[in-house]
Amino acid sequence: MTRALTAFRRSTALAAALILAGCATVDPERQFAPVQQAAQQHTGATLRWARSDEERTAIDQQVATLLATAPLAADAAVQLALLNHRGLQARFAALGVAEAEVVQALRLPNPGFTFGRSRTGDEREIDRSLHLPLLRWLLTPWTGDLAQRRLDRERHAVLVAVLDHAAKTRKAWVDAVAAQQSVHYMGQVMQAAEAAAELARRMQQVGNFSPLQRAREQAFYADAALNVARAEQQQRATRERLTRLLGLWGAQTAFTLPDRLPDLPAELPERPQIEREALATRLDLQAAQIAVDETARALGLTRATRLVSVVELGLSHNTSSDGSRQRGWEVGIELPIFDPGDAKAARADAVWHQAVDQAAQLAIDARSQIREAEGQRRSAWQIARHHRDQIVPLRAQIAEQNVLRYNGMLIGVFELLADARAQIASVHDAILAERDFWLADADLRMATLGSPTPSALAGPMSSTGGGDAGGH
Repeated sequence: MTRALTAFRRSTALAAALILAGCATVDPERQFAPVQQAAQQHTGATLRWARSDEERTAIDQQVATLLATAPLAADAAVQLALLNHRGLQARFAALGVAEAEVVQALRLPNPGFTFGRSRTGDEREIDRSLHLPLLRWLLTPWTGDLAQRRLDRERHAVLVAVLDHAAKTRKAWVDAVAAQQSVHYMGQVMQAAEAAAELARRMQQVGNFSPLQRAREQAFYADAALNVARAEQQQRATRERLTRLLGLWGAQTAFTLPDRLPDLPAELPERPQIEREALATRLDLQAAQIAVDETARALGLTRATRLVSVVELGLSHNTSSDGSRQRGWEVGIELPIFDPGDAKAARADAVWHQAVDQAAQLAIDARSQIREAEGQRRSAWQIARHHRDQIVPLRAQIAEQNVLRYNGMLIGVFELLADARAQIASVHDAILAERDFWLADADLRMATLGSPTPSALAGPMSSTGGGDAGGH
């Protein structure tokens, strides 16, 4: 009974392999559709894969429509990047490669045919033989399953690349808009410093200012001009970074950005379950689990075939000139004399343990990344709100009072200009705080979906000279 059951299972596996081999066809679209749906769910943007000139033309038309809508908002920038970036299009092609490998693995290997003719005197012999890779046929369901799991892992990797590109684009958009605002406000600081320097020059000419006092005003003006140059350099760099992520070139690079960053959210709701929710949705953890399952199955296959990895069935039909015929069959196997297969089994076992440990460490790192990203976002929001609700209004109130004091001739013009510079610098610092919040928000989005690339908060634009202005 046991032998009959075993024979039935083997015949069923072989029949399944034959069915799979006959039905397997290459269709990259069925692998791209899940990526397309997941990207739509997580980013709200539409993915398109240009596999023909017509599809490329349709994408170009959609890109032109997005660029014609000015200014370019953050969501529109993400949509534009996911449509237009040719690097992502090349990444999609990896799905086609993996799909083809699955179809290839599911197809039965071709049989071999040999034909020979020999002659001894007047006697001629003709040999015909057909060789069937029997073991490879029997293992087709297992090798096809392994290829399918590699395809699943590749599909997860492509989706993570899409979401990572979307997050980078959103952060680059935030940097570019903040840099544009920075240039505007640093220019205002320079104008105030220029006016003070010119007034100091005239007052020294009439003997009302010492060379030291004029030098201080000139030094502040020089620092302000340098800060403007740095801000403009930062603006160019951030805009070009965004342009690269959008995949734009030529006349397309003349897109316009909003004048200011979006307003801060009124409240940040508590998310006590964010760590658990993120662990359930992180795509890199899912890919790691697929890799563990793949290596486990590969380990089982290696152990099953470690001694005998080649089995061939041959059918022969020989004829000779005297009319005699020979028919027969033969089975060829690999003898495990020099290589018993223990090294292959040990390697497969080590690869499996490696995949398990890597998946476990990835889960540990993911928990920490989620907590860090959530903490950074909440802290950045509190700092930005403090700038908006406390520092900027207080500076504005001080400026109003100093204007009244100046009108009453209680302070001079230089004190008024210094206070104006301090007020402008406080607004600039508030812009940077808002920038840091939106960068942290993008990092948290990515941390809940895959491995994030944290932003460096308080970057090069944070040097405003506000302290010097306030104390002048």
